[in-house]
Amino acid sequence: MANKYWVVSLPVQSNNSSSSIWNQLQQNISKHSFDTPLYRFNIPNLRVGTLDSLLSLSDDLTKSNAFVEGVSHKIRRQIEELERVSGVNTAGLTVDGVPVDSYLTRFVWDDAKYPTMSPLKEIVDGIHAQVAKIEDDLKVRVSEYNNIRSQLNAINRKQTGSLAVRDLSNLVKPEDIVSSEHLTTLLAVVSKYSQKDWLASYETLTSYVVPRSSKKLYEDNEYALYTVTLFNRVADNFRTSAREKGFQIRDFEYSAETHEGRKQELDKLVQDQESLRGSLLQWCYTSYGEVFSSWMHFCAVRLFSESILRYGLPPSFLACVLAPSVKAEKKVRSILEGLSDSSNSAYWKTDEDVGAGMAGLAGDADTHPYVSFTINLL
Repeated sequence: MANKYWVVSLPVQSNNSSSSIWNQLQQNISKHSFDTPLYRFNIPNLRVGTLDSLLSLSDDLTKSNAFVEGVSHKIRRQIEELERVSGVNTAGLTVDGVPVDSYLTRFVWDDAKYPTMSPLKEIVDGIHAQVAKIEDDLKVRVSEYNNIRSQLNAINRKQTGSLAVRDLSNLVKPEDIVSSEHLTTLLAVVSKYSQKDWLASYETLTSYVVPRSSKKLYEDNEYALYTVTLFNRVADNFRTSAREKGFQIRDFEYSAETHEGRKQELDKLVQDQESLRGSLLQWCYTSYGEVFSSWMHFCAVRLFSESILRYGLPPSFLACVLAPSVKAEKKVRSILEGLSDSSNSAYWKTDEDVGAGMAGLAGDADTHPYVSFTINLL
């Protein structure tokens, strides 16, 4: 699948026909750029309206196209992110089950959704409103999903962070804790390189510390976790003395109910995240198809209106889609220009060609004697 396509229209003169121009284009592409895919882009007879309405519409076409294109790319990037996290790799994005490149190259106007007798501005406004609603829905759904992810990330940081900040409930067993009317067990976080100092001094940090009561429960790259048992009434004095020596006493109260509650909360968040990820991914697949379809209909309106503004009435032009390689672009441009039969071709040349160009009717960077704009799928 190509990532970049040109959508172009060539004028059909009174002494010629669209079939004749199409045959000439096919022959020239086959002869000079045989590896360039070429397709007809089927645009129905849309309602032209007045020249003023077309001119007014052309002012909005580029801006609206950038918006619709931007939403399609935003959804595609979201799909890629969800697939990367899930380890899923789909066969490719589709529109109603048809791969997006096939949908573009075999485009068929949906008259039921966009009646051809509707004013062009009404069609464009309808497409813009529909895509804007999808973008709003995307923001809400992604926000909900990211909120769950943030909660899980916060819990995981507590589970996997250093001993100075992490949740200790998974590291402490009931038998490690002494809790009675007179005795209590405190948990000390000791620098990895201060363990000898801790073992040599903890019994004398205050009075009434149970001798040889300190036991190492866990060690990470920075710290070690120790218990120490002492009388309740000296616990505050011990905390103060320990802090002065550079030892951190973590507040901790073992509770089987609390531990189980946290585990259930974590399990529920994991399930919620997986459920939201799956539903968001499915929604993105569907919505990408809807936005891409809207985008192609928008491109058809854009090509139709710009062709009339460029070539005049009645509408008489050949619309087609090409996907030239980077190496073939200059040759294909030359072929298209040769078929545009324009007496003022130099007037439409790009800056790169003649040093001074003319802006396209809808503000495009593509300035040629025929209507042309680029569709980037990525």
